[in-house]
Amino acid sequence: MLTFTKMNGAGNDFVMLDNRDGKLTLDKAQIARLCDRHRGVGADGVLVVEPAQSGANFRMRYYNADGGEAEMCGNGARCFGRFAQRVSGQAGDISFETMAGKITAQFIDNNVRIQMSEPHSLRLNESLDSGGEVLTVHSVNTGVPHAVVFVDDLEQVDVRRFGAGLRYHSHFAPKGTNANFVQQLGPQTIAIRTYERGVEDETLACGTGMVACALIFHELTGAASPVAVKVRGGETLEIAFRQDGKVYRDVTLTGPADFVFDGQAAL
Repeated sequence: MLTFTKMNGAGNDFVMLDNRDGKLTLDKAQIARLCDRHRGVGADGVLVVEPAQSGANFRMRYYNADGGEAEMCGNGARCFGRFAQRVSGQAGDISFETMAGKITAQFIDNNVRIQMSEPHSLRLNESLDSGGEVLTVHSVNTGVPHAVVFVDDLEQVDVRRFGAGLRYHSHFAPKGTNANFVQQLGPQTIAIRTYERGVEDETLACGTGMVACALIFHELTGAASPVAVKVRGGETLEIAFRQDGKVYRDVTLTGPADFVFDGQAAL
């Protein structure tokens, strides 16, 4: 039996596993089965705590719902920090290694603030065909690749259609991209909906997507830091950043990371 903890960050939900002893091995099919909402625990992804390799406190492994490993997950990183704190008993800030770089988690009342890796590969105002329509697409890598499209009415967007069109677009080959749709609500506030690569559907929240949308919102409008981002799950999170020339530094994501339940699952 596999012992796990279920957590969610702003509605983005995860199966959390402690593998600090290195005894746990799961293949892609087993991870996908854990995430199956009909035959498994049900989750957007699996997060695994492992021993650090390069001087941090821990190593974070993140697997999408299809069982494939991904570089980073912002909502998952907040949950990972709180879970690692609980299983280790460590007080204060926690650092952990990801495929996208070293991340630090700070614990602020009921919220977790994570220091993100530096964004890169920013591109603006590209015209791409998606779902049979030509869209103005912006993109940036915030640990994983994201495409961003601004819209006038977020509720009317066919996220599955246009999201899948961008996710599999040849422009983002071979690995594909996540796709975000954004509506401006105020001078420093946006609402977003996200189609996540690996989940292959809309999710209630995506941390790296929030960061991507906030940074591109700043690029297009000059909106000051911090930017408030309302997600499909109903929560509003905060993205802060500092621009140093063309480079973004000190990028942080602050929001909830909640324990749901502990359990055991047969593999």
